[in-house]
Amino acid sequence: MILVNTDFVSGKELQTLGIVKGSMIQSKHLGKDLAAGFKTLVGGELKGYSEMLNEARAIATKRMAEEAEALGADAVINLRYTSATVMQGAAEILVYGTAVNFV
Repeated sequence: MILVNTDFVSGKELQTLGIVKGSMIQSKHLGKDLAAGFKTLVGGELKGYSEMLNEARAIATKRMAEEAEALGADAVINLRYTSATVMQGAAEILVYGTAVNFV
């Protein structure tokens, strides 16, 4: 499966199949939340949250690719990510794009 954030795949003619998406809501446990709270006092990267968001992005991307594969897609173009806070310590990652076939 080819995933690109452009509206084309170089050298390929495309047939649009439709919009596909994947999402994931993930949280860290209370201990990580407390540690991150203390870290905000001194500054620096909140590694626990970085890891959490990277995991959620990977899962959401996999879900989107599976949805595209179910449509018989060769690629997903115009790939975009967005995130939102669902509650303190939990975030939703949404990835979406256009499933296409090569003609």
